[in-house]
Amino acid sequence: MDTNGKKNSPLEKFSTVVTAIAGSSSAFLIAVSLILVWLVSGPFFHYSDTWQLVINTSTTIITFLMVFLIQRSQNKESIAINLKLNELVAAHSRASNRLVSVEDLTEEELKVLRKFYTKLAIMSKQDADMQKTHSIEEAEELHEEKSEEHKK
Repeated sequence: MDTNGKKNSPLEKFSTVVTAIAGSSSAFLIAVSLILVWLVSGPFFHYSDTWQLVINTSTTIITFLMVFLIQRSQNKESIAINLKLNELVAAHSRASNRLVSVEDLTEEELKVLRKFYTKLAIMSKQDADMQKTHSIEEAEELHEEKSEEHKK
């Protein structure tokens, strides 16, 4: 059971445990120890092809499997973080709702949105109170108003 009282699938439980163990200091020390044992054993096996094949095959298999487990864990964490950020954006009355599920936009759409927020950042540096604006449209309007007032 997870912290919400829901039952996790066996694969989810397994990947969570393995990812946690693989990321520990103990796992790193064990990996370094195994490499050292392999290196020290080289002279006893006359640095044979089999001696080299053991480490190559072992590391390839472990790496291959770990890539999928780590990616699965990162995908889950990424979804959780995105949902938390969406909640914060949706809950804040002055936040731009265009950022809810921004991760689902295409790369081109993200570049356009980035240009808007870059422009907003430049404009906010000119304003004393950065809390006054919360969307590019309002920022542009406020900036124009301030510019007109300065001209007077």
